[in-house]
Amino acid sequence: MKKFTIVLLGAILAALITCSIQSVYADHLEPGQGLFSSEERIELVTTEGSKYKVHLQSVIRTGDGQLISVDEETMAAYIPNEITDYVFDTLMGEKEIVIIDNIKYEKVQYTFTPTFKQRWVGLYQINPEPIVGLIIEGNALEQAKNPKHYSVWKIHGCWDFSNIGHPEIQCIPIFQVLVPTMMLEPTDVVTHQWTILRELN
Repeated sequence: MKKFTIVLLGAILAALITCSIQSVYADHLEPGQGLFSSEERIELVTTEGSKYKVHLQSVIRTGDGQLISVDEETMAAYIPNEITDYVFDTLMGEKEIVIIDNIKYEKVQYTFTPTFKQRWVGLYQINPEPIVGLIIEGNALEQAKNPKHYSVWKIHGCWDFSNIGHPEIQCIPIFQVLVPTMMLEPTDVVTHQWTILRELN
């Protein structure tokens, strides 16, 4: 009986491990880079040496329009997957062709002013239809009346990822840029001017 129990527990453990591995790597069944590198971690790489170049200008003003700061950053990260090309091609606006250092690029400029709720939750959805409801209630609502620190800005894509084994994830950061840590009041206004270049083959 003791041997049977050990074998049964071993089989259950093996099944649990197999199921969790399958959900992590379900998006790796297709050729190319998957979206997820672990159960809840997105596969991001820097734009250095890639086909993408990202420039983010962040303008911060008080609620009554007084300029607080302007920051510009060029070191960014992105998802090395066709989903990034999809967002670039379909959700970021009109493209133009530019030549820089004898290299031809597609260029897009995307301006975005996140709402206070988007900033507080840290979700900056580019999709035209909201996928995720942004609700601040209870203790979070009280905390939201205070200044908050920010050190990263992102462009999120939000879809149903349950078909690739991630039903708990709704939004992923397509592009993200680290910025110097800043403290913003709830009434402050941030305007992002994303300029993204994609090298043409």
